[in-house]
Amino acid sequence: MQRSKGLSAALVLSASVLGMGATAVPQAAAVTPPVAFTADDLPTWQTNGIVWALAQSGDTVFVGGTFSQLKPPNGASGTPKSAVNFAAMNAATGAPIDCDLSFTVSSGTATVRAMAVSEDGKTLYVGGYFGAVNGVQASSLAAIDIATCKPRTDFKASFSATVRALAVSGDTVYAGGDFQTVGGQSHKRFAAVNGKTGAVLPFQADADQPGRAISVTPDKKHVLLGGDFFTVNGADSHALGVVDATTGANVKTYPNNFVPKNSVVKSIATDGTGFYTGNEGTGGGVFDGRIAVDLDTYAQRWRDTCLGATQAVLPYNGVLYSASHAHDCSSVGEFPDGRRHHLLAQPVDDVHKLGWMPDTNDGIGEQIGPRAMSISGTGAQKYLWVGGEFTTVNGGAAQGLTRFATGPDTKAPGVPQASAASVKPGAVQVRWRSSLDLDDSKLTYKVYRNGSATPIHTTTGDSLEWSRPQLSFTDTTAKAGETYTYRVTASDAAGNTSALSNSVSVTVPESAEAYPNAVLEDGASMYWRYDESAGPFVGDLSSGDLHGIGANSPTLGQAAGAVGGSSKSLSLNGTNQQVDTDRRTTVDGAFSIETWFKTTSTKGGKLVGFGDQTGTRGSGNYDKHLYLTDAGKVIFGAHPGMPKVVASSAGLNDGKWHHAVGTQSANGMALYVDGKLQQTNDVSGNQSYSGYWHVGGDNISGWPEAPSSQFFDGQIDETAVYKKALTGEQVARHYQIATNPAPADTIVKVTASEDSYANAGAPSTNYGSSASLAVRGTSAYESYLRFTLPKAPPGTVLKSARLAVKTSTQAGAGSTDPQKISPVTGAWTEDGVTYKNRPALGTSALGTLTGATEGSTVYSALLDTTAMTKALGAEYSMALTSEGTDPLWLWSSEASAGAQTPQLMLTFGAP
Repeated sequence: MQRSKGLSAALVLSASVLGMGATAVPQAAAVTPPVAFTADDLPTWQTNGIVWALAQSGDTVFVGGTFSQLKPPNGASGTPKSAVNFAAMNAATGAPIDCDLSFTVSSGTATVRAMAVSEDGKTLYVGGYFGAVNGVQASSLAAIDIATCKPRTDFKASFSATVRALAVSGDTVYAGGDFQTVGGQSHKRFAAVNGKTGAVLPFQADADQPGRAISVTPDKKHVLLGGDFFTVNGADSHALGVVDATTGANVKTYPNNFVPKNSVVKSIATDGTGFYTGNEGTGGGVFDGRIAVDLDTYAQRWRDTCLGATQAVLPYNGVLYSASHAHDCSSVGEFPDGRRHHLLAQPVDDVHKLGWMPDTNDGIGEQIGPRAMSISGTGAQKYLWVGGEFTTVNGGAAQGLTRFATGPDTKAPGVPQASAASVKPGAVQVRWRSSLDLDDSKLTYKVYRNGSATPIHTTTGDSLEWSRPQLSFTDTTAKAGETYTYRVTASDAAGNTSALSNSVSVTVPESAEAYPNAVLEDGASMYWRYDESAGPFVGDLSSGDLHGIGANSPTLGQAAGAVGGSSKSLSLNGTNQQVDTDRRTTVDGAFSIETWFKTTSTKGGKLVGFGDQTGTRGSGNYDKHLYLTDAGKVIFGAHPGMPKVVASSAGLNDGKWHHAVGTQSANGMALYVDGKLQQTNDVSGNQSYSGYWHVGGDNISGWPEAPSSQFFDGQIDETAVYKKALTGEQVARHYQIATNPAPADTIVKVTASEDSYANAGAPSTNYGSSASLAVRGTSAYESYLRFTLPKAPPGTVLKSARLAVKTSTQAGAGSTDPQKISPVTGAWTEDGVTYKNRPALGTSALGTLTGATEGSTVYSALLDTTAMTKALGAEYSMALTSEGTDPLWLWSSEASAGAQTPQLMLTFGAP
């Protein structure tokens, strides 16, 4: 709008005096489209009460509510100032401007509940419950001259009770509220007055209960009404109606439970194609979500059935922003019943939420949280203002008011949680829980190996607070017998980057591990091994990437596992601990559940099952589960309208590991324990719903022989889910592999006893005391290594041998050239070898080291097994040579403890 010089000067003065200058900032490209605002809350002056209404004119935001004071942002300097139910704020600085209005009443509590600005931007209309503005009489509706910040004395509207909603179209002001008369004339809950004089207009849209929302369609022909009512102009139309903008006559009524009888409309907003309602309900079967209605037909476009009353809706650039306390969006496939989410965004043509998730608390008053929203700003930079009852924003102190800008985005995503596993040579699965960023749902992840500054893998992934999928990368360059470390970072579109994830370490086996590879070969779509050293993240080894999150800190990666070797298990306390999938899914068609368990508890508990809630709340729908009775009996159940089960014999709570598998297909249900079939039936159906897999706990009420506790007390390991019914042969094979495993391979690491290098450029110099080794063709460097090799342990043979070296930290330590590894046939000593007396080398190569291009990185080369077998039990020397010109620099045995000495990794196993 075109403002007077006086108001402009007031804005500048206020920003300067309060020390919150408005610096122009470019619009952010960081937030994931179509979201327009970051989730970073900006410093904003606070109220000491509730903000009920917001309006804007250019760069000024008007704040109305029930409060008496404005305070500086938490931790900022400044002096609190009196503000009686009203304030005017600089949109860019968040500070008050020089426009002081007091809305008062002679008896009761004055309040401002609604505000709207005229189309020419000159007048602010304020509604609520009050009798005067700065001492000038006003009966619950006032007109404020924006340029002078004074009530207009020529506007003389008179409402008999509280005005709760306002809308302006041309010279007409529409109002909704509790009133039944306006200017002494009968107008029940909705009315219209002349915007210049306040005179009552012939618009008649009577409702039987309070009006709470009002809006004018973009073509100005119709007015949209919302509230508590059941009739409009005597016709059935609950909570919502459309009337003629001139007469108030009904255009569209909604009598057929369009809004349920126990719900009301709290907010209405329009854009070019539709209007949107925010709804609140009380009691069972309520409707608390949002409705989108097409303007051309007044028919529903979509309905968002989240629970948690919606107080305000605001469409902007194709996105519907809403203020609510949504706590259950499971009906639209999103977060289950749990904590409240107070600020959400979704496309105007879809119910599904976007990745914009700033949050407040419930706050004071009715403990609703945010109640009003407005977008302000005259340039490219826009501000979304939010007012309400809250006392915190994004976890920090902030009462009544907050705001968000279109940029810049300054906060980095959360740190990824990582784990890694390798169950066969040549492959390491690095997996991580996708990070949370409150305004970016698409993030870029980089995986780093062995401390390198260059990522080995880069990928993107989508995540929301209630759906943070596992992302994974398989490192196929990892070599058997070597140990690797991995870390992961997350970055948003603005380049804000998280800290490095936890470091995860894994040793690649020389041969495939039998049990996990059998599970994967048989088609597991979820496979948890619980080998992570710390929670809450539990990685999924299958291609389904369906990871778990521990609730109440179950113990991971400590107790020995069920299948031997280095396998670890999950320990649960039987009181409140469990692990659930972090992403909603469905179970369609045939399936199998497999797990190992160990306990001495006599209270039973859930082993594995499917349910519609997460955490420890207890699901309302729950079946497709294995549970243990107090007597130690395993029961497998599904619910095709009523519980159907198959069971084992009792006594499995004997402190030993047991293997349980439940399957269901078109042929019915089957339960296997310790590789043997226990019981079957012909039940092929189960309950259909979306939900989460649970391990260690969830509801079991109403099921046969339900145990004393829904939580399992003991250890669980090797949990897998399949999208098919395993055969009896497959189940028996899994059990046999775990209980009668082939002898495990043993890796013996042998450190070089002597090492040195020779330099053609200094042919008489010995480098035996150097911390480095060097390899190059021209001019020549050659390195020599001596090892004392062990004999093969009884009953084993050498299955593989690798030479592992680590590049040094000096610049250019890596080499693009291959290095040949040859046996040394001549004599040499560490402190005597020079280029002049260098030893003779054998003609047959032992192996070749390639790809050692990075500094401070471990590399290895596979050696000829036959040649190394012949050398076992004696000293053996080998040399590294090259024909290229790019030198390779390695740490020697004289390097500091932080470096890695050259070593052989010898794998012995059964013949």
